[in-house]
Amino acid sequence: MDAAPAITPETGPAARVRPRLEFIDNLRWVMIILVVSMHAAVTYSQLGSWYFVEEPKPGRVVLVVFAAYQMFLQAFFMGLLFLIAGYFVPGAFDRKGLGHFLRDRSVRLGIPSLIYMVAIQPLTVYWLLRRFADHSRPPLTQAYIPYLVSGRFLGGSGPMWFAVALLMFSLVYGVCRSVHRKAPQACPEAALPTNAQVVGLVLAIGVSTFLVRTVQPMGTNILNMQLCFFSQYILLFSLGICAWRRNWLIRIPYRFGVRWLTLVLPVGSLTWLGIIIAALITHTEAKLSGGWTWQSAALCFWESFFCVGICLGLIVLFRDKFNRQGKIARWLSDNAFSVYVFHPPLLIAVTLALRSFDAPKLIKFFFATVLGVAVTYLASSLVLRRVPVLKRIL
Repeated sequence: MDAAPAITPETGPAARVRPRLEFIDNLRWVMIILVVSMHAAVTYSQLGSWYFVEEPKPGRVVLVVFAAYQMFLQAFFMGLLFLIAGYFVPGAFDRKGLGHFLRDRSVRLGIPSLIYMVAIQPLTVYWLLRRFADHSRPPLTQAYIPYLVSGRFLGGSGPMWFAVALLMFSLVYGVCRSVHRKAPQACPEAALPTNAQVVGLVLAIGVSTFLVRTVQPMGTNILNMQLCFFSQYILLFSLGICAWRRNWLIRIPYRFGVRWLTLVLPVGSLTWLGIIIAALITHTEAKLSGGWTWQSAALCFWESFFCVGICLGLIVLFRDKFNRQGKIARWLSDNAFSVYVFHPPLLIAVTLALRSFDAPKLIKFFFATVLGVAVTYLASSLVLRRVPVLKRIL
């Protein structure tokens, strides 16, 4: 995840030297902390896929609380990261050209992903979990070579699926730019998005997500890629690219973004509650995950509506209220990508250590999140980013 250079109306999007956009850095580390929180939630809710889940499954009331938190979070947080990533792709390509651009992306995204797949994933699965949770797993010395030779490591990207997907998106962008050769013109004074266009984006994400989920429902993946969410990711990544040339993240009016935020919070919450209650009453919860069902369609359009509104609102809110960093925010920002890469084994270690802590699952989730974030950030700052080989890519 590259540092976020800033754009101001005075410099324009074609400028080569820019200060950091600190609100983007702040958005990024907040989203990554939410990623850690999401995986802690899965540990105790058993809703979703994660390396370790704690028994027993929570009761219905607690399960609904977890479901609300996880579904609202899933609706926007990775999409917002893809939008941010897409925003800085055109400028990077303009400065570096195809060869340097792809080399840089391979180093920053490809190498950490490969490290995760060939080292962190097998150590987590065949040593940490075997040693402290599931003794039936084969030992690392026995499982490692088959894990590599069989090609299973290609699906062992864990949370680094994001970096792999971003690398692929960047490759597609680089090829397209090379084919067209001429760089798109910067339009720093281009018309701003309208409400109608925002609604159009919501509908595009909703329709495409629904269609994908007829063949790739939630809970399925290909090489650890959950394609059921990729329509949102691709469209928001593409939107980020368009936003760069038009200087939108800087120019979108605060009131416009906040109006969408204040709309989706109450309306989105009530709509979600209605969808869930209707599914529970009709005993059709399973149909929410995909297929040609009204339940899947309703959830897809709810996700797209909530995602777009929250992304708009958070961007203008952070831009106008949190576009600065002190020492703590800078530290959180500098270590964010390292936390993203290395949090799985450290969070798992925390949740394994909390097994003897006799408390309600929501309380354990809270402590697991706080301790997981703290332990991973400290490990990143004091150890991981001091290792010469890792320092360059983290």
